Amino acid sequence: MPPTLASLVHHSALKLTVRAGGDRLDVPVRWAHVSELADPVPYMEGGELLLITALKLDAEDPAAMRRYVKRLVDAGVVGLGFAVGVSYDDIPEALVEACGKEGLPLLEVPRRTPFLAISKAVSAAIAADQYRAVTAGFAAQRELTRQALTDGPEGLLAGLASQVDGWAALYDASGAVVATAPEWAGRRAARLTADVQRLRERPAPASSVVAGPENEDRVELHSLGTGRRPRAALAVGTAAALGTAERYAVHSAIALLTLTTERSRSLHAAEQRVGAAVLRMLLAGEPDHARAVAGDLYGGLLDAPFRIVVAETGAAPAARAQGDPNGDALGALAEVVESAAARSGEAVLVVPEGERLVVLAADGGAAVAACGEHAAAREAARNGTAPPPAASTTDEDELVVGLSAPAGPIAASAAYKQAEQALSVARRRGRVLVEHEQLAAGSVLPLLADDAVRAFADGLLRALYEHDATGRGDLVASLRAWLSRHGQWDAAAADLGVHRHTLRYRMRRVEEILGRSLDDPDVRMELWLALKATSAE
Repeated sequence: MPPTLASLVHHSALKLTVRAGGDRLDVPVRWAHVSELADPVPYMEGGELLLITALKLDAEDPAAMRRYVKRLVDAGVVGLGFAVGVSYDDIPEALVEACGKEGLPLLEVPRRTPFLAISKAVSAAIAADQYRAVTAGFAAQRELTRQALTDGPEGLLAGLASQVDGWAALYDASGAVVATAPEWAGRRAARLTADVQRLRERPAPASSVVAGPENEDRVELHSLGTGRRPRAALAVGTAAALGTAERYAVHSAIALLTLTTERSRSLHAAEQRVGAAVLRMLLAGEPDHARAVAGDLYGGLLDAPFRIVVAETGAAPAARAQGDPNGDALGALAEVVESAAARSGEAVLVVPEGERLVVLAADGGAAVAACGEHAAAREAARNGTAPPPAASTTDEDELVVGLSAPAGPIAASAAYKQAEQALSVARRRGRVLVEHEQLAAGSVLPLLADDAVRAFADGLLRALYEHDATGRGDLVASLRAWLSRHGQWDAAAADLGVHRHTLRYRMRRVEEILGRSLDDPDVRMELWLALKATSAE
């Protein structure tokens, strides 16, 4: 405990006597300060025991003493020590009454007690309190280290909660609660997710103090990790501000959890290298070798139906060279997928490939669902209908994702190509995510909007359009009608309102102008798609 006025009064060597404010002696004393100024307030910080002899005070003037004492109280002075036998043989009644009225403790200092002795007593008590706090802090650090080694992060949180007489919670990279101590703190911790997510937007290390839910307590939030993006966060809830010993305990917990996080990060990087090798074997058509390398690392992921996700970012290479915002977008997606898989207890294979991210996840699992939700949130943010997802970055329009249909290990290569095809379509359509199954269930016609397809169509049909522009026939409309009727002369001629011999003549002219035979099915297919592409403009 820090020194108090009561501990100084009970100090046998000081011989102090209480003359006023005896009911307020339990206040801590931050320092003992000597000042004979008529107004020492500008030099006060609050919490001091002020020592005076009233050398320059009219201590017998009641009005002057009332003003003097009130200024001291307003400045946060916790006590006044008056040395008798120097300027006054006894403490003037005017000062005693002023202190009593303002509730300021007034201590009589005998002549044989020098002010220096009081200052030394205060300083020694403060040093002893700090030593006790440091000793308690080291003991807390040893205990937290032991609990972290024996019981992991959960044991460390339990020890920290006991040390601070409150509660503690650990959050993962996505802001989800991983563990709490005691267990009843889970609901409080979950209600602070938004505050944790805001903290994650700041480079590590970062911290903030927030009011607990319904102002139940005071909560300190600390980011964990040494990289630019925090890997986790710690919340510590207490009824009041932390003391020195409690602060040591919190700092020790932060250091231990950061070491755990960084160690996990190294293991995660090694796991990703194994995952990359497994993925290469799957794509090379070697599922048995992939299973042998993976061992138990991915559980039954390689035996059950899975999906492959391929994600890229859409910035130009020059933009990527300036600050690499894409790594953040892909990193945010990886965090979302891995956190969802960890919470559901399912295995997931995440492989960064330069400017691309490949994910192999169980079909119908939490990881695939989280990927879809993240993409939908980014899509909504791009359209201005919702705020960006919490795990996202400022580069909201860059992420592009392709999702394969369900597949097994033997068909991994085909699934990868499906994901790439869906990715390509998503980029052309300006979408965040496209599933390959959507392409199979939809129409090929939207794909004709590509500029290269339109350029091909314009070049193929240009001669026919130029012919029609001279007013010598309607070859384009005739070709469209004939192809739509699958080459049936009578039906196509009826649609055009001309004789079938007229239509036959026009189709011969089409062949002559284009230099292609309409008997060739490939030619008919190209002409039909070209007509569709030009009509879609």
